[in-house]
Amino acid sequence: MSTRSDPVPGDRRQDPHRASGAAADARFRLFRWVGEHVRGFHAAVGALLFVGLAIILVCVTLFAALADEVMEGDTLPFDRAVLLWMNRHATPPLTGLALDVTALGAGTVVWLVVVVSSVYLWASRHRWSAALLWVSILGSGLINTIMKLFFQRERPHLFPWRVPYAGLSSFPSGHSMTSMVCYATLAYLIARLVPSRFLRRFTIGVAALIIVLIGLSRMYLGVHYPTDVAAGFIMGLAWASFCALGLEAIRFFRHREPQVAAQEQDLDATATDGPTGEDEERAPEAA
Repeated sequence: MSTRSDPVPGDRRQDPHRASGAAADARFRLFRWVGEHVRGFHAAVGALLFVGLAIILVCVTLFAALADEVMEGDTLPFDRAVLLWMNRHATPPLTGLALDVTALGAGTVVWLVVVVSSVYLWASRHRWSAALLWVSILGSGLINTIMKLFFQRERPHLFPWRVPYAGLSSFPSGHSMTSMVCYATLAYLIARLVPSRFLRRFTIGVAALIIVLIGLSRMYLGVHYPTDVAAGFIMGLAWASFCALGLEAIRFFRHREPQVAAQEQDLDATATDGPTGEDEERAPEAA
């Protein structure tokens, strides 16, 4: 028997469920390279999560640069100008709409979305997907709370808030980070399972629109500066990407751990380009 799992040449499947493009090709090559050099399920997934940490590091670098400008007050003129412009264009109907939109990023609504979605995912044998959703949301809340306590930026007081209460500090925006993690993760999970490219793009587009509108609503309501919202988006995207990479790694290497495939029936039906990990790593046996 051969002791090495040499990957076969990548004859990519013509599967409408799978994404194409430079990003998908690069991800496929990365997964294949890890599969060639790392043995075992947990070791391979861990190696890819280490790569994910590099993504987080890049986003943290951007976040740190922004935070440095914020704490020195360099962004305050821009922040104030944007909020005052929004305040000049405020109307009662727009305020009502902003309150409805901002509720989509509030804890009650987010947790209802997470609970309902995770129940469906678990019942339909997408148990790793349900776990990803919970890890992403719980991790997001913890990270955001720690950063708020660290920076302790005072919320804007340029005009009366259009919400009855806003707690903790202003930087980064909790609504913005939570909405990015929640809706981006849900869009990713849904896009893995829908049958057409149009539906995948539509799902991602709707999620992006919701995220952006929530960020704008926080500024319009007067409880966050634009830089608070930008920081929340940056860290939320970094954490959501890290969690999604973990699930993609599990999908690609699940054949190394048979129990994993049994816990989530259709990990193959994803938007990841290229053959499955099993096809990619299956080696011809030699006597």
